[in-house]
Amino acid sequence: MSGLKQALSIEARAAGFAKMGICRPDAIPEAAARLAEFVGKGRHGQMGWMAERMGWRGDPAALWPEARSVIMLADLYTPEADPLQALERRDCATISVYAQNRDYHDLVKKRLKRVGRWLLDQAPDHQIKVFVDTAPVMEKPLAQAAGLGWQGKHTNLLSRDLGNWFFLGAIFTTIDLPPDAPEVEHCGSCTACLDICPTRAFPAPFQLDARRCISYLTIEHKGPVDPELRPLMGNRIYGCDDCLAICPWNKFAQAAQETRYAARPELTSPPLEDLARLDDAGFRTMFSGSPIKRIGRDRFVRNVLYAIGNSGEKRLEPAAQSLTDDPDAAVADAARWAVERVR
Repeated sequence: MSGLKQALSIEARAAGFAKMGICRPDAIPEAAARLAEFVGKGRHGQMGWMAERMGWRGDPAALWPEARSVIMLADLYTPEADPLQALERRDCATISVYAQNRDYHDLVKKRLKRVGRWLLDQAPDHQIKVFVDTAPVMEKPLAQAAGLGWQGKHTNLLSRDLGNWFFLGAIFTTIDLPPDAPEVEHCGSCTACLDICPTRAFPAPFQLDARRCISYLTIEHKGPVDPELRPLMGNRIYGCDDCLAICPWNKFAQAAQETRYAARPELTSPPLEDLARLDDAGFRTMFSGSPIKRIGRDRFVRNVLYAIGNSGEKRLEPAAQSLTDDPDAAVADAARWAVERVR
């Protein structure tokens, strides 16, 4: 099996993955308690799906009892420029690095299936299942158990040789492969990711309250955002990269090889005024094949209006004013808030 594992690692790199590690499905016994505490404190907000399948999330062995190994893979999307610079252009939008081009779910899954098919060719009597952030799988604890990196104080996965700009994919298999040693934490006394968070979404190191996280607020949260938090969102209209971008371990980050992760020019600081004009058809056209498409026009434009309100640009008032009677209540509320702010 060690020979198969070595060959598998070579195949994974040939498929475009930057790093591979293997663990047992029962390698994260502490995950269930941490998840229960997170949900018990209500920190998951409106993400009810987290609570619905806690048993599977907390115990990967229960998700597929026949599985003997979990192959964790890292796919780089390292940005070419510093994402924090985009925050200075207040009349333009800031979109999270990972969402500035093609949907990573599709690209990572294709790579996983390629690696999985190769693996089954070597062991045709076995089975696999592939997962990319859409099933009740706790990828980050599994990746740490597989030695890919560790969950930093911002709760995202960090690697000493990759930084923190990478997606995770998982292949569960009935093949009993040799596991890797788990990674340990290397954050030390650094608190850069906690200090930079504009909404103070980290109650403590290694803990996140999603209800205050801008990524959650712009993507998962339905309806109006708490007026207390709106000014803190700045011009971030889809996701937030602050805690990732500030991490010192990124000095070891490697360049992404997948060109379809590179930012589309029209999604690099697009003017807020243009985005506010999008109707449903225009939104779907602009974000076809993008992860942004799944939040829909209404939530997207709501976020754009919060950014307009935070811009301080009086010239953007007409764009907000035109949406004060929008059929969507959250959009209309955001438009009225933005008009008052820019005035």
